[in-house]
Amino acid sequence: MRLLLCLCLSAILPLGAEITATRDGDRLRVEIDGRLFTEYRNDKWLPCLYPLMSPDGTHLTRRYPFEKDVAGEAKDHPHHIGFWFTHGDINGNDFWHEPKGCRVVTKGFVGEPEIDSSGKVLTFTVDLEWRGKDQKPLLSEQRTYSIQVEGRDRVIDVSCDLKATDKDVVFGDTKEGSFAIRVAPTIRMKGAVAKGGITNSEGLTGGDAWGKRAKWVAFHGPDSAGTPTVIALMDHPSNLRHPTWWHARDYGLLAANPFGPRSYKDKEFKGDAFTLKKGESLKQRYRLVLVQADLAAAPLDKYWQSFSK
Repeated sequence: MRLLLCLCLSAILPLGAEITATRDGDRLRVEIDGRLFTEYRNDKWLPCLYPLMSPDGTHLTRRYPFEKDVAGEAKDHPHHIGFWFTHGDINGNDFWHEPKGCRVVTKGFVGEPEIDSSGKVLTFTVDLEWRGKDQKPLLSEQRTYSIQVEGRDRVIDVSCDLKATDKDVVFGDTKEGSFAIRVAPTIRMKGAVAKGGITNSEGLTGGDAWGKRAKWVAFHGPDSAGTPTVIALMDHPSNLRHPTWWHARDYGLLAANPFGPRSYKDKEFKGDAFTLKKGESLKQRYRLVLVQADLAAAPLDKYWQSFSK
C-alpha cells in the first residue's frame, strides 16, 4: 500500500512539486522538498499531527511524549501531543487527558490524499469516531486537513465536521480543550531554554491572553537554531461562539476552546454548556500559521483575512 500510493502520487504531481505524501495504513507522512514536515498519526488515544518541522529541519512542536529525554524539554502534561483536537468533558467523558477508556478512532481515510496542480497544497480527509468509556460512539467526525506551502511559510487549515450519533452530546464547560498545539521549548515563555512570548489579535500579551476572547493567538520566539519563529492559531468567524476563548499557557500550550467560558472566568457570557442534539452537526474551522520571522514582520493579518473570507 505504501509503495503503491507513492507511485500513484508521483504520477499526478507536476515536475518540481514541493509536497509529497506517503500513506502507510492510518498514518500519513508529509514531506516538503524531500524533508519531513509532519505526519498524521493515530498511535495515541486520539489522532494528531506530529511533528511540525520548520523549513530548516527544527522541531516546532514539543517532542515529548513521542520522544524521551530531549534536552531542554519538560515532561509535564504527557497528553499534549503535537497538534490535536479533543475536549475534556463530553457527556462526562474525558478525551483531553490520557484515556480512561475514551478514544477518537481513525476509521479510515475518505478517498486518497490529493495534491493540487501547483504541488503546493495537500488535502486529505479522515473518518473518525469518538468513543466514550463504554466504547459506544458519541460523535462521528469527518476532519479535513489542508497543508499549504507559501514560500517558507507553512499553513494548515483544519475543518472538523462533528455529528451527534445516538443521543444528545453535551460539551462540558471546562478549560481542558480543545483545538491545541504544544510548541517547542525555546518558543514558550517559561522553562530553562524559553525565550518566547504570547500575543493575541487584541494586543494582549503574556499571561493576560489566557482565557480571553480573540480572533487569533500567537507564540513567538526563536526556534532551537535561533531563527525567529511565529506560531499562530486562528479561529474562523463561522465557528461556535467566535471569537473564542484561549487556553494560552506560558509553558507552551496554545488551545482554542469555545466550550469553556465560565472556566475562563468570563462573567459577560450568559449561555449554557453547549449541547449538540442527536443527529445534528457542528462544523469548526481553524488555521495554523508557521512563519520564520519576528512577530512584527509576520504577515498574520494577510493570513487572517484570507482565512476569514
